[in-house]
Amino acid sequence: MGKDVIVACDFSGAQAVYGFLDKFTGRKPFVKIGMELFYAEGPDIVRRIKERGHRIFLDLKLHDIPNTVKKAMAVLSALDVDIVNLHAAGTTAMMEAALEGLTRPDGTRPLLIAVTQLTSTDQQSMERDLLIREPIDQVVLHYAETAKKAGLDGVVCSPLEAGAVHERCGAAFLTVTPGVRFADGDKGDQRRVMTPAEARKIGSDYIVVGRPITAAADPVAAYERCLADFVD
Repeated sequence: MGKDVIVACDFSGAQAVYGFLDKFTGRKPFVKIGMELFYAEGPDIVRRIKERGHRIFLDLKLHDIPNTVKKAMAVLSALDVDIVNLHAAGTTAMMEAALEGLTRPDGTRPLLIAVTQLTSTDQQSMERDLLIREPIDQVVLHYAETAKKAGLDGVVCSPLEAGAVHERCGAAFLTVTPGVRFADGDKGDQRRVMTPAEARKIGSDYIVVGRPITAAADPVAAYERCLADFVD
């Protein structure tokens, strides 16, 4: 599977996201629909953006008891998105149930990936707030191994960990990495970050880029810069 840039469309409503996507004449970026937009507009926003020809990563990070997640994934599968995710911390049983719910009667399904540790989390906050004392890179690798054993297609991780995940879980196991910023840009609330070029070198399969593109003076130019640095 080739590398690509996924644009995080973290907008508050449909008109804002349509206005943004309309700037990309002749291109159909791979987009991420997260909680803010999905909760504001509901499943219809997914259908409408899909009708425009975009691939979609539906980023809702499910985390609940296995039966609830299984039923929710069955609903999301009907939206014909390309990637969906959940929290690896929900246990192997939850991930296996999610995979079962996501798989359609004909055997097809979107890609399913697991969030390891959020890129806003660092070692100090993980220990203080989550009472996890192991080194964060080892926690990420453990979650990745658990996700692979559960049958998932990959993980969401920091680009700092992408290479190690591939070494541990294989080249075909996807790494989808937020926490990507231009060298001359603001890190915002991200803690564990890399540039697009660095993420390419270390082995990320997909980078998820939000504000460096969506808040840029020229979003199309920023997107093209990301592509050039990461894919070309």
